[in-house]
Amino acid sequence: MQQPIQQKTEVKHSTDLSALRQVSKTTAAAIGFSERESEEIVLAVSELASNLVRHAGGGMVILTPLSNDGRSGIQIESVDKEPGIPDIERAMTDGFSTVGSLGYGLGTVNRLMDELDIESQPGAGTHIVCRRWVRVNEASSKLCPLSFGAATRPHPQMGLNGDAFVIKQWGESALVGVIDGLGHGQWAQRAAQTARRYVESHFAQLLGETFRGVGRSCRPTRGVVMALVRFDWAQEKLTFATVGNIEMRVFNSPEPVKFVIRRGIIGLNAPNPVVTEHHWEPSNIMVIHSDGVRTHWQWEDFPELANESATITAQRLLHVLAKEEDDATVVVARGKPR
Repeated sequence: MQQPIQQKTEVKHSTDLSALRQVSKTTAAAIGFSERESEEIVLAVSELASNLVRHAGGGMVILTPLSNDGRSGIQIESVDKEPGIPDIERAMTDGFSTVGSLGYGLGTVNRLMDELDIESQPGAGTHIVCRRWVRVNEASSKLCPLSFGAATRPHPQMGLNGDAFVIKQWGESALVGVIDGLGHGQWAQRAAQTARRYVESHFAQLLGETFRGVGRSCRPTRGVVMALVRFDWAQEKLTFATVGNIEMRVFNSPEPVKFVIRRGIIGLNAPNPVVTEHHWEPSNIMVIHSDGVRTHWQWEDFPELANESATITAQRLLHVLAKEEDDATVVVARGKPR
């Protein structure tokens, strides 16, 4: 297949969209995206181009193949001269449209792409740049030595859970995390599930990029606090990042494992997390939990869990330590029982 080149398409009318969709699909396939991924890229391009026609009277869409640190990807740019986006946060909300059409807003683009940057000034136009990288399905040469488990429950007086968790495995890596929506009930659940959906669809991203994407997704919500841990067991390391009051502890480690915690609410002008790397021993036990779980406890308090699975460990800790006045979630990673 011919190597893809940069494609610039001027978009003035809705009749220009069909040809642009075909160009974007061909370009994505040539870069190495799967059929499903190519269709998602086409959807993002369609959304950006449709917005140019509806809201700006036309503009330019630029598709650029990317190659960086052994990764291949695509960059999509949308450029117009006017009128600008007066409320970027509102435009990120699914279903939002300024002209009464259905519209999905930029929230769809954010979920489908790995990176998204917007520069817009009323009267000066808008420049949107988004990127997506090919996700390589790496075959694992080393079996996963870890087991992962989670347990969660809502506030005892609420029917809806404002907490969420993530456990994703691929190749020789895994991503686990705990997410806590601000408050309780329906709106806390909406925020937590919005963040979870973004994380699960971007699990292979660098953690800093994942936090930024969640921040964009959660702008229309109450916001969340979140901690994410990526395990790369072939390298015997974990990578950690957090914003907010999610508790992270590692037991059975010869040296104390200290994490850098940033305070704030993701989606409400939270600071960027400090991403740190740490050595991981097969005997280590990691516990992450939301603030609905009491913190005054030690691993030695639960001798019956010495040889249990991660799932049973999480269930037991939740049962004993969950507070009565909050949602509560526990995620555990540990060596597989012998």
